[in-house]
Amino acid sequence: QVQLVESGGVSVQAGGSLRLSCGIFGYTYSTVCMAWFRQAPGKEREGVASIYSVGDTYYADSVEGRFTISQNNAKSTLYLQMNSLKPEATGMYYCASTGRWFRGACLSHDVINYWGKGTLVTVST
Repeated sequence: QVQLVESGGVSVQAGGSLRLSCGIFGYTYSTVCMAWFRQAPGKEREGVASIYSVGDTYYADSVEGRFTISQNNAKSTLYLQMNSLKPEATGMYYCASTGRWFRGACLSHDVINYWGKGTLVTVST
């Protein structure tokens, strides 16, 4: 059974950095697309960053240049390095996977088959 387990969410001050991790259990297929989604208070969940196969990455415009998505070589852990954090980055961050072969950016809900339970990031001024 596929399980995604996020960790690393804490409270930080604006301008700071944070790295989120997601343990991937149940499969290590190299052709799936993995992503991070964010849900701010009172808003819909939105795709933040995704990574596919050999390392093709995609980012939402709001985080381009400040966030970096990556995986370890075994593809058993997904990371999200977040720099220059802004208060609008506050929210629950979810690890997500298509769970099957997928090419391109998997930043839309309708291509995601597996979700983690989320980890909370709070960015204060």
